[in-house]
Amino acid sequence: MCRSWILFCLQLFLIGNLVACATNINQQPQQSISTPAQVVPKNSAKRVVALSAIAADIISQLDQSKLVGMTGSSLFNKNSRLQNIPRINEGRTPLNLEKVIALKPDLVVAPTGFYVQEMGKLQQLGIATYTYNLNSWEALQQLTKTLAQSIAADPQPLLNRYQSFLENKPAQQYSTLVLVSVKPILSPNKNSWAGDLLTKFQAKNVTADLQGQSQFRGYVTLSPEKILQENPEVLILVNTPQPQSRTELLESWQKEAFWQQLQAIKNNRVYIFDYHGLVNAGSIDAIEATCKQLRLALSGQ
Repeated sequence: MCRSWILFCLQLFLIGNLVACATNINQQPQQSISTPAQVVPKNSAKRVVALSAIAADIISQLDQSKLVGMTGSSLFNKNSRLQNIPRINEGRTPLNLEKVIALKPDLVVAPTGFYVQEMGKLQQLGIATYTYNLNSWEALQQLTKTLAQSIAADPQPLLNRYQSFLENKPAQQYSTLVLVSVKPILSPNKNSWAGDLLTKFQAKNVTADLQGQSQFRGYVTLSPEKILQENPEVLILVNTPQPQSRTELLESWQKEAFWQQLQAIKNNRVYIFDYHGLVNAGSIDAIEATCKQLRLALSGQ
């Protein structure tokens, strides 16, 4: 996996993290929308466009009739529930603002720091917008509650489902290292979706409290020496949105000099996780699958 693709993917999905977020050097992060008139329409929204996969999934499960447009995602290619929802854009394709406006939305939802200029233009047209940072479990719950309020739906069934994902947590804590990319070597600290999820499953994330020089908030750049110093009991490798085979991913890491020296390798505690669910929330099903895998991995199974 080339460095440019890794950096692009992380910039695309992770940069809307914590307080200050921006996707490009020339973009300024959109001001967080906090006044009631901007968070939700004056009346409950009947036509919502979701500019992220997780927002589209939440809205469709709260009330499918309210979702009139969404960004495309490979997560939903075989999802019959979302098959007929118009796609605004997908992947690297720029957002077509005219497509959004043509759908006559009364609410547009996007991650903070994305589509900043377009969201500003929508506000000028009197269309309500809502932006969010999904960097913790609590943020997922709050996003669900806010979207439910905006379309006059009941969030409790979804909140109950989320809670079921966290049941039967591992009793023992293992030192754990998540490796997201090879060059540079990136790992999540506690200020990220992945870092928060590790905490929920009792993992001792060895990079939780590190603050590095990475341009991606919530992620730190590690040296081989630091990895050897931490010497984790559990090692989690992340397969990127352009997935490799298990063999290819392992081979890319096995070339690193530190690999064979780690106790996780010696004890066969290496696990491969999908990017969606762990690094980027992606969808509710992806989150559920990741939680199941974390439960098994951190229980030594």
